[in-house]
Amino acid sequence: MEFSRYGYLFTNMSTSSLATVLLKPGEADRIIAGHPWIYHGSVLRLTHPVADGDLVQVKDHRQRFLGVGFYNSKSKINVRVLSPDRIEINQSFFLERIRSALTVRQKHLPGVTSFRVVNAESDFLSGLVLDKYEDVFVLQTSSLGMDQRKQTILSAIQELFSPRAVIERNELASRKFEGLSDANGILYTKDSPSRQDQAGERPPSSPREETAGESGEILPSPPREERGGERRPSSQASTQNPGEASSLSHPLGEGRGEGSFTITVNLNGLHFETDLLAGHKTGLYLDQQVNYRLVAGLAKDAQVLDCFSFLGGFGLHAARSGAAHVHFLDQSAEAIAAATRNAKANALSGKCSFEAVNVFDWLKSQTAAKPHEKVVPRFDLIILDPPSFTRNRASVPDALRGYKEIHLRALKLLKPGGTLATFCCSHHVDAGLFQDTVLSAAFDTRHVLRRVATYSQSPDHPLIPMIPETEYLKGFAYELVR
Repeated sequence: MEFSRYGYLFTNMSTSSLATVLLKPGEADRIIAGHPWIYHGSVLRLTHPVADGDLVQVKDHRQRFLGVGFYNSKSKINVRVLSPDRIEINQSFFLERIRSALTVRQKHLPGVTSFRVVNAESDFLSGLVLDKYEDVFVLQTSSLGMDQRKQTILSAIQELFSPRAVIERNELASRKFEGLSDANGILYTKDSPSRQDQAGERPPSSPREETAGESGEILPSPPREERGGERRPSSQASTQNPGEASSLSHPLGEGRGEGSFTITVNLNGLHFETDLLAGHKTGLYLDQQVNYRLVAGLAKDAQVLDCFSFLGGFGLHAARSGAAHVHFLDQSAEAIAAATRNAKANALSGKCSFEAVNVFDWLKSQTAAKPHEKVVPRFDLIILDPPSFTRNRASVPDALRGYKEIHLRALKLLKPGGTLATFCCSHHVDAGLFQDTVLSAAFDTRHVLRRVATYSQSPDHPLIPMIPETEYLKGFAYELVR
């Protein structure tokens, strides 16, 4: 036994039996620096045939060992490196990696009971996302290697957390690049054995061809695609007070209808109903958990407009923090209905109003004016938290036009001295480009803005600078100077 550079024990494993992926000259530096992706174009050759999803060792063109990872010939990312050491990828490996990720969350989000436990590349587990909603877990596997080891990962989750349930939400678009089909359902509940416990490891999904013209860039934490009672989570995962709790609507999650799994989640002391099986994404936007509280600090006595409100995260935090009134807008009637229930559950209905509407259309109608007429500003705080407008670099120009449009309209509704809190969750639009777009809208409306706050994703979505794909969420708060 000896220590790896990550600090945990592993057996001395011979890699002589593993196929070797040799890299072209000049391609090793990224891997040495910590980036886990090896693209097809970086591969010099494979020493002998290997099955997709199998573990391989990676070496540079001079045969120097670089690490081990999962191989997939069907993906443009041929190898996802998991470790720079010679280690076995077994249940012990997943236990230690998940435990290490959990330690980061306990350090930076003490007492929080719902959070992202594993954020793929951010936690050196490329292709794996694990969200914790009280004592229920939601699993996503976006790479073939991880998907083939789902049962091993599930066993590690059971050992670490003793969860009440584990749910699979694998309808990610990125899975098609790995030859994987969609898969949603309950993997495990304490009331019944998991499907895979009965059948063993699931065989690899049948391959599917990659879509022509796609960039093949599979983000580790797809923005808004992953992203979000009386039983307590495991003490290993939380410092929750004994009185805090969550509730399942049904032991098997039948909740409000067949195939649903509705629970109540505590975020910053507010209760949010979310359907983990049939709802949007994995449940809630956990990446905004810290920002909900920060933006709410701007809401005292304010007339607030919460655009793209989803389940009411920003708006309900604002209402609790002393907003005079909050108006919620979302295109999804289901999301608006859930936000309405959440307002009632938190005794905040009296200062909230809700509207299921296309936000672009609503903003346009509210800012329409005849020649020589002026739009009367109505809001002290406007929150813009739209879904990603782009999934690849090719569509960035169209996305920027969309971002500019909503900021143009919002600025016309913002009172002098009011605050605009705005967010962008696209990896392909960086903070500088996003701010330029906001300032361009301010110029066109003849407004001057003062930046008063900068936001990022919550600490359970860690940023690894050497892996730029781990950074996607950025936000700003601007005061309207004039």
